[in-house]
Amino acid sequence: MIYEVFMPALSSTMTEGKIVSWVKAPGDKVEKGETVVVVESDKADMDVESFYEGYLGSIVVPAGESAPVGAAIALIAETEAELATAQQQAAGQTAPVETPGAIADTKDAVAAVAAPVASVQNGNAAGSATTQNGRVVVSPRARKLAKELKVDLNTLSGSGPHGRIVAEDVEAAAGRQPAAKTPTAPPPPLPSVTPPAAKPAIAPPAPAVAGQQVPLTTLQNAVVRNMAASLEVPTYHVGYTITTDNLDKLYKQIKSKGVTMTALLAKAVAVTLQKHPLLNASYINQSLSHPASINVAVAVAMDDGGLITPVLQQADQLDIYTLSRTWKSLVDRARAKQLQPEEYSSGTFTISNLGMFGVDRFDAILPPNTGAILAIGASLPAVVATDDGFFGVKRQMQVNLTADHRIIYGAHAAAFLKDLAKLIETNAQSLTL
Repeated sequence: MIYEVFMPALSSTMTEGKIVSWVKAPGDKVEKGETVVVVESDKADMDVESFYEGYLGSIVVPAGESAPVGAAIALIAETEAELATAQQQAAGQTAPVETPGAIADTKDAVAAVAAPVASVQNGNAAGSATTQNGRVVVSPRARKLAKELKVDLNTLSGSGPHGRIVAEDVEAAAGRQPAAKTPTAPPPPLPSVTPPAAKPAIAPPAPAVAGQQVPLTTLQNAVVRNMAASLEVPTYHVGYTITTDNLDKLYKQIKSKGVTMTALLAKAVAVTLQKHPLLNASYINQSLSHPASINVAVAVAMDDGGLITPVLQQADQLDIYTLSRTWKSLVDRARAKQLQPEEYSSGTFTISNLGMFGVDRFDAILPPNTGAILAIGASLPAVVATDDGFFGVKRQMQVNLTADHRIIYGAHAAAFLKDLAKLIETNAQSLTL
């Protein structure tokens, strides 16, 4: 038996993946659940484990090259005697193969499925008109049903993932109503995808060469797609000036305990969102979607290009010290490309902070499937009029909210910013409670 290893869908936005490195070489023994390859998705590098035991027969997609999700990237032979067969199949020297195994293809699928394939013999009645790269795509249950109901698979086109013929297609062709689903034993677990072992620090990008055209990285291409989609959303901007003297004082008091300014700002935003749930919502399928929790995403620039938004989940519920430790872990793993999908794709509100670069104000582009993003500028000294009619120097920062006008109106944005400013200016100490 020969098995195929498919390019997995490591995120809901991933359309193709790049092979970072092959952990196994052709001829190596492969255990079930053992890492075979490291794949770079549009967000992170992930280990992909084998679903079957055998020997790595052939590498179809070498390191450094890309393949679309669902494409075969390697072949695994069940026995050493079949290694030559696997190599011949990879080279296209044998008859087409059929793939009875199914590929998981859900929004948050994070797995590569190594599905069994077998040579198609002449006269095999279980052929199918639905093929990919010469391979029949039909689920095992559909094949069994087709035999029971005497349905010719060659006459069907699949409605399943990647055009696969599924049981419902066979039942429809036989004129039979799909049977009500009853509890069944759970299927074999999909291969887990875990962060790869610790890697050396990412090397700085090579210096730009005048006149050179450099292709974008996988992450940069993902940013391009997301930003293009975001620009189709009708957005607007609302600015506010916040005095940060009390926040700066608090930061100096607890900085030595590992608290970061990013964590303080994220906590302040999360607490304010409790009073303004509309700012935490999003427009999805002509509906107003309210998430179950407040997950604050914070934009982080990657050393080798691109942008990622690690997510502080349930930021309003965590104390400031836990929040800071969580943030440090997220950033470290983001820059090592070791984040899990839920750690960068579950944000409900986003912060983009360029204040550390001295930027005083800017507009941020709204990330897909969220309602608002807050751009934060630097906290700078400014001469202001005091309540007693004199002039004084206070530190102030400019924040600018970008909001989806389909669900969030100007008054909503203004009320949120007013309450955020009140919390930071008069009650910053409460962020440590």
